This record gives sequence, C-alpha cells and structure tokens, in this order.
Amino acid sequence: MSDNHSDQIRKPGAVGVIATDTVYGLVACAADQAAVARLYQLKRREAKPGTIIAASIDQLEQLGIKRRYLTAVEQFWPGAVSVVVPCGPELEYLHQGARSLAVRIPDDQPLRQILEQTGPLLTSSANHPGEPTSTTIDQAKAYFGDQVDYYHDGGDLSNRQPSTIIRIVDDAIEILRQGAAIIK
Repeated sequence: MSDNHSDQIRKPGAVGVIATDTVYGLVACAADQAAVARLYQLKRREAKPGTIIAASIDQLEQLGIKRRYLTAVEQFWPGAVSVVVPCGPELEYLHQGARSLAVRIPDDQPLRQILEQTGPLLTSSANHPGEPTSTTIDQAKAYFGDQVDYYHDGGDLSNRQPSTIIRIVDDAIEILRQGAAIIK
C-alpha cells in the first residue's frame, strides 16, 4: 500500500476495506470516533467490538490502552494473535461497553508501514454477520458496494485464516478463537 492509501484511511470519517495480515477487513482510524461509529453501523455490530491493529505497543498506549496489559502479552507479537485486554470508559466508543478490546501487532511489513502512518486501526472482517469472510476484494465489494470510501486489493487471501484470539486469565491463556496462530 502506498502513501495514497494511508491518506485515504486518515480522511475524517473514512471507512474502507483492505487486506490485513489475516483476511480482508473493514477498517477505520481507531482514534476517529465518527469513523468507528460508521464501521460498526456498516458491520451491524453492537456490543461486539472489532480488533485494533497497530504498528507498535506505543501506538496502542497512545490510543489509551494501559502499557502494563500490553507488555504482559508482547511475546505474541508481531503475529496473527489478537489479545483481549481491559480498557476504560474513555474507549467506550471502541469497546461498546465490553470494557475490553482485542489488539494485535501484525507480522506483515507493508501493513505495519501503513499503520506507522495512520496510527491504530479498528478492523472487523469484511462480511456481514453470519456470512463468510471475504477472501477477495470482489467478495468485499459484494457485501459493501459503495457504502465504503475505498477498497485496496491485496490479492486472493483464501489461503489465510483469521487471527487467533486469546485472553489471559489468572496467568493462564484462554483461547477464544483458534485461528492462524497455534497457541499451546
């Protein structure tokens, strides 16, 4: 993705579809409350927050997630592991009352370069609830048409899986969704 892509992502209120390190995702700048609200409306999601992807722990901390939660799980990054961490009421527009968010630092250098320019992105798989995840840009367009501001074609992602989602409970790893990364 080029600088032009990051410019499109950073436009106020913008929501688009990009190839993430796992699957095609709807994305919005995580710090842009209007864009986040629009993404959740497009995704038809309430009380089921998306995932925050970022280039670094520093970016996640700047967004408002406490560093102590991030350093406790940094051994999983970069990689296809999303970790559910607690967060406060100041991020309610992101966590929708869940008081926690899944966060990930991708192991995909072109995507991380974009994230370095855009800051953290809220992402949710590019599909409607209960429908298959988009593995091509054409599938994403079939779901969202002209309701989003941009599409960035990253090729056929049918060989990729969604991220593994975990939560740490009392020093034990709880696997919430088994995905691309194998956690033991």
